[in-house]
Amino acid sequence: MPDKETIERAREDAREGKSPSTQAGEFVREEMDHIREGKHGAASTKQAIAIGLSKARRAGVKLPPPGKGKVSAKTSAQAERDSEKGQSHSRPKPSAKRSRATTQALKKEGRSAASHQALSKQARSTARQRGSAARHRSAMKAVRTKGASGRSQSARKAAGSRSGSARA
Repeated sequence: MPDKETIERAREDAREGKSPSTQAGEFVREEMDHIREGKHGAASTKQAIAIGLSKARRAGVKLPPPGKGKVSAKTSAQAERDSEKGQSHSRPKPSAKRSRATTQALKKEGRSAASHQALSKQARSTARQRGSAARHRSAMKAVRTKGASGRSQSARKAAGSRSGSARA
């Protein structure tokens, strides 16, 4: 069950008109925090993100299931079920035995899936799979939505990373 603050932050994002993936990001962030705190682990960064997205769908975020060919049919079906659970108002009580088994299994997994290094590696590999046009579109959208202070902050960050790579 997600924290009240996480649900509230996601609802605030929804009120501000932000995309479902941004709203779901709050749940993914919470999942990473849980792993870092040592509540449980994850087999991979991908799994940790998937858990967060599943929680988001169950909490009512209108996040569409992944497109055809992106993931297995089993994963797509599960995403559909999570979405249905989130949109319906009657929630049956989850099986305590199954919940406990899942938690115990996750506790045996490692904690490095939520490390900054692992997250960075995941983000880079995902970005690499997208075309340059898609990356350009998202960069242009960021420019439109950031505002002046956000743009200058990003420019400073970019300049810092450029000068860092020049020295190496």
